[in-house]
Amino acid sequence: MRIATWNVNSITARLPRLLAWLESSGTDVLCLQEAKVAEEQFPAEQLRELGYEAAVHATGRWNGVAVLSRVGIEDVVKGLPGDPGFDGSVEPRAISATCGPLRVWSVYVPNGREVDHPHYAYKLQWFEALKAAVAGDAAGSRPFAVMGDYNVAPTDDDVFDPAAYVGSTHVTPAERAALASLREAGLSDVVPRPLKYDHPFTYWDYRQLCFPKNRGMRIDLVYANAPFAKAVSDAYVDREERKGKGASDHAPVVVDLDV
Repeated sequence: MRIATWNVNSITARLPRLLAWLESSGTDVLCLQEAKVAEEQFPAEQLRELGYEAAVHATGRWNGVAVLSRVGIEDVVKGLPGDPGFDGSVEPRAISATCGPLRVWSVYVPNGREVDHPHYAYKLQWFEALKAAVAGDAAGSRPFAVMGDYNVAPTDDDVFDPAAYVGSTHVTPAERAALASLREAGLSDVVPRPLKYDHPFTYWDYRQLCFPKNRGMRIDLVYANAPFAKAVSDAYVDREERKGKGASDHAPVVVDLDV
């Protein structure tokens, strides 16, 4: 079984590439982030023609998450119980579903913006709510993973140059502590192999030729419980999908499972 996570940075802008990738990659379950489309405008029919059902949680603004599956979708939960919300509203940043033999969450963790910004405090609160929400599934016997754009690089090895991020979000001790706390719920980091270079970066800024220079970060993560982790036969970053005109600034992270 092949599953993946991908921040597509607008499913409308990326739809031709998404459909082509699904056809060529053999992916059974795909967790999507940053759909940037309202649920009623989600391209469910085009995906259905390829054999995929879609569970979507989106409002048409900057966020929006989804799970696509060609092995069935059941027990869909939209939103994060205990979500702290930001600026008076709860954002569509999490959705979970059972797909065949496994359960997945697709998450788009708040960016945090700047360390002294209210969005940073919201990010840390959101992580606490996420840990509480996934604890039961994480401890269960069914393969389970929380997949998505975490907007945190777990270690200094997960950024091209730690000095470039001093004073910035995504690398602060508090954010990394939030990841460590999430792992304490019974999850481990499924680290993919890179298809090029030494580090499996998943995100490269559009600016300053970051992708050609491989000035990237690994912030798209697969956090798995023990049954899921034991079933992993391969994991990699599909860096090729970051190339060319009209690409997202994130690459898909692909995981193969023997289930």
